[in-house]
Order: sequence, then structure tokens, then C-alpha cells
Amino acid sequence: MAAAVLNGERVVVVLFIGLVLFSLPLSLLLHGVALSLLALSALFIEIRAEDDASSSSSSLSLFKTRPGVSSGIFLGAVTLPVVMLSKLIQLSRALSLRQVPLEELEYLTMQYWATSASSLSVLVFLCMVIWGSPDRTRPPYTRGLVDAKLSLSGIVLFAVVCCVSIAATSHTGFHAVLKLLWVLLHGLAAVKLIQHVLSTFPSCASIGEALLVTAGIVLYFGDMLACTIAKQVTGYVDSLELVSAQYGVKRSKISIIIQGVLLGLLLFPMVFKFVLRIWECSSISANSESRTYKIGKSLIFFASLGFILIVVIPSWMQFAQDFSVHPLLWVISFVFSEPLKRLSLCMYWVCVIYVSVLWFYNISKNNKIERILLRKYYHLMAVSMFLPALIFQPKFLDLAFGAALAVFLVVEIIRVWRIWPLGQLVHQFMNAFTDHRDSDLLIVSHFSLLLGCALPIWMSSGFNDRPLAPFAGILSLGIGDTMASMVGHKYGALRCSKTGKKTIEGTAAGITSMLAACSILLPLLASTGYIFTQHWLSLLLAVTVCGLLEAYTAQLDNAFIPLVFYSLLCL
Repeated sequence: MAAAVLNGERVVVVLFIGLVLFSLPLSLLLHGVALSLLALSALFIEIRAEDDASSSSSSLSLFKTRPGVSSGIFLGAVTLPVVMLSKLIQLSRALSLRQVPLEELEYLTMQYWATSASSLSVLVFLCMVIWGSPDRTRPPYTRGLVDAKLSLSGIVLFAVVCCVSIAATSHTGFHAVLKLLWVLLHGLAAVKLIQHVLSTFPSCASIGEALLVTAGIVLYFGDMLACTIAKQVTGYVDSLELVSAQYGVKRSKISIIIQGVLLGLLLFPMVFKFVLRIWECSSISANSESRTYKIGKSLIFFASLGFILIVVIPSWMQFAQDFSVHPLLWVISFVFSEPLKRLSLCMYWVCVIYVSVLWFYNISKNNKIERILLRKYYHLMAVSMFLPALIFQPKFLDLAFGAALAVFLVVEIIRVWRIWPLGQLVHQFMNAFTDHRDSDLLIVSHFSLLLGCALPIWMSSGFNDRPLAPFAGILSLGIGDTMASMVGHKYGALRCSKTGKKTIEGTAAGITSMLAACSILLPLLASTGYIFTQHWLSLLLAVTVCGLLEAYTAQLDNAFIPLVFYSLLCL
């Protein structure tokens, strides 16, 4: 029984949470208690959900999750809150040395509670689905009833701790109510969004993966909304502490550009769908097979996309940030402010991408190599592209990541909607690089690789006293995951678990390669002016936990492993 409850993935997640809680200062004690309660609730709900999934009348079958994987509820619910708590630990060190203003800590605290509320609300929703199902074959008193009581107790206690913490940091009861309402709105939005994601993209993600994406998008949208409100009320409503202090922190123009473009493109499919329906209703013939319809649909698509990218999104950017020129012109001037370095880097990237993609595509068509190894070559390509840029041009790399992700989103929208004349060609090309985690409906592997490398870099902007933290994605995916797969595939014989395919040899190779890469990277960073402040023991623990999670998790490792590694490096 205990072995079934404490499988490899759950043990690694518990170890991950334990390392973060062990590093907590006393000022963040309530935050650590809340995280513990959230983790316990998620663990019991995952146990109950997977027990329910093994029955013939599973209440979670209506979600149509990715087949062949576990629910991932425990890992998905705690990952982003732990990331935010790790950042809070890092900022609390800076605050004690007076290196950051108090507003930054308050801002990140609100993000922590908003992220935790998103995970908690989804857990409450899952509770209602699981224990509200009409399963008459289940006896009235089982271990599931105990799991339900423990989960609900943890959820209630978490809500109490959240209220106490927010009330303690608010000057008046009015401010506390506003903050609690803001946190609650994140939770409600997360529940609605995860339902939409799982219903719109069936069999594309597990519950844990969908929860991670949902919490991240809700946090990003909430931050954009609060930034807009803060800009609107600055100088007019000084008493509105929620937006004037916590969300009125200074932001870089690059972060505003990335945020506006990405969120605008995520909303674009809804705008395009609305405009397309109006056109179809007003059109005499809306036969989707006709050439006229395809051309008309394509024209509407590109016209709407151009209007969003050139007019709507830049209008918000200029409102949220004081751009003296159009944001697109600002980007061009930023690139040409150091033309030799940045244009040379762009040419290097184009050459690497062209040669690699052409070579890999020909290999894939001829079936000369297994798909899993072919995909790992892309991880090595990411290392060769991003590592030099991160060391010598970090700000330009931030902007380049945003541009690359925007291109990926546009290409995927073209593929999904089959926009003439590129849709079918893109679909055939992308199918050459898919695996069991992708589907015809949605291809996510390239997104997860790019985001896995970009998120640690974006989150390290501002104060960062851990030089290796921005490299978390590149090291874990480009080095560790690649070496683990290649060595495990060729030499692996001892399985880490009975049900998984990962091997002990591959896991050892991944951990060793990451440590070796860190030992090479640290002197290089020291030569550029970084001061290394991290103990080798903590680095060894971080690398080991990251390697074990890669070995035992059945979730999309490109999404979770960089965030876990980044969190541990921040401690």
C-alpha cells in the first residue's frame, strides 16, 4: 500500500518541496505552511483520482487527458507556487541587504498567493468532480473518504493561512478585502480556463500539465491587467494599495513588449473565430472546400493578425510603458544599438537553425535514426544557440525568446486552422518531429523546449544573486536531459521503475553531465564578472533532484524540470 502511494515521482516532489521549506526564513513561515497544506491536499487528491481512474466508472474520464500517463496533479499543483516561494526567499535575502525596494517583495508576495489560489481552486474543482460523481459501486466508507476529509481539511486550512497572511500585511481591512478578492479572481479564472483547455484540446495534456499551463497563463494575464490598472490609477487613487504598490513596480520595456505580444497572440484565435463567423454569415457561399472560401479565410486571418500586432498590442504597450516611438520601431532601434554584436548573433542563429532543421528533417524522412534521439539533437542545438547569447547578450536574448515564441504561436495557429497556403505544408513538416506527447490537434514539444530555456532567464531579470539560475533550462534540458536520453537509449539496462522506460545509467549520465557543465560554466561566468555565491552541496542536491525527476516523472519533462531546477538554484 505504501509503495503504491509513494511512487518515484511523488517521492521526488516531496524531496523538492522539503528542500525549499528547509531554506525558508522566519519571515516567510506562513507562506511555507500554506505551501505544505497545498501540497498535502494535492497529494491526497492525486491518490484518490488515480484510484478512481482505475475503476470502470472514472469521474475524470470526461476530461479526456493525454493517454498513457498519470494525472500529475501533485506535481502540477505545487510547481509554480514553489517557484514563487523560491523567488521570495531570494528577494528576502536582497531586502535584508537593502538591495531591492519593499514594493518588489510585496509584488512577488501577491503573485505567490495568486498562483497558489489558482492551484487551490483547481483542486477544489477536482474534489467536486471526483467525490460528486454518481459512483454507486463505491462503498460508503473507504480510504477515499479519508482522502476526501484530509484534502478538504488542507484546503480549508490553506484558505485560513492565506487570509491571516494577507490581513497581517495590509494596513486596513479594506486593503485586505481587495487583496483577497484579487486572489479569488485568479482562482475562479484558473478553474474556467482549465476546463476550456481540457475540452478544447482533448488528449493533448495530463491534468497536471494543464494545471501548470493554466496557472501560468492566469498569472500572466492577471499581471497584465493589474499593470494596466496601476497605470490608470497612478496619481488618482492613491488609496488603492493593491495596484499602486504591489503592481506598480518598474518594468523593463522588453518585458512589456514580450507580455503584450504573447498575450495578444493567445487571444487572437478568439478574435479570428469571431470575425470569421461574421464573414461566413454574411457570405453567400461558405463551403469550406471551395478555393474562394480558403482564400477569403486566409485574407481575413492575415488582416486580423496584422491589425492585432501593429495596432492593438502596441497601443497597450504605449499605455503601459512610456515609449517615445512605436514599439516596433523601438525594437528595431534596440537591435541596431549594437549592430555588430546583435546582427552577427542573428546571422549565427539563422545559419544554425537552417542547417540543423534541414539536416534533421532529411534524417527523419529517411528514418535513419530513432525519433527520440532526433529530438534530443534539438536540445543540443538550443545549447549552441542560447548559451553564448546568455553570457554576452542577455537582454537581446530576452527579446529574441519573445520573438521566437511569437513566431511559434503564429505558425501553430496557421497549422491548426489550416490557413491557405501554408497550413497543410506546416502540418506535414511538423509531423516529422512529433512523438507520443504530441497530437494532430496540438503540437507542444517545441513550445515546451523554448519555454523551458526561456522562463528561467526571464524570471532572473532584476535582482539575481545566483548566477547559475538563468542557465537552469539550458543545463537541465540541453545537457542533462539530452545525455540521459542518449546514454540510456544506447547503454541503459537497469530500469528506474517497473513501468517506466528511464534507466539508472541514463539518469547517472544526466546528473554527471550537468555537474560537469556547471564546473565548466562557473569559471567562465567568473571571468565575466559574476560572483559565485552558491555552495557545491546545494548545487549537487539541485542537480540530483532534477535528474531524479526526469527519471521518474511521466509528465512533459521540458515543462517541469527547468522550473524545478531553477527553484532549487535560487535557494
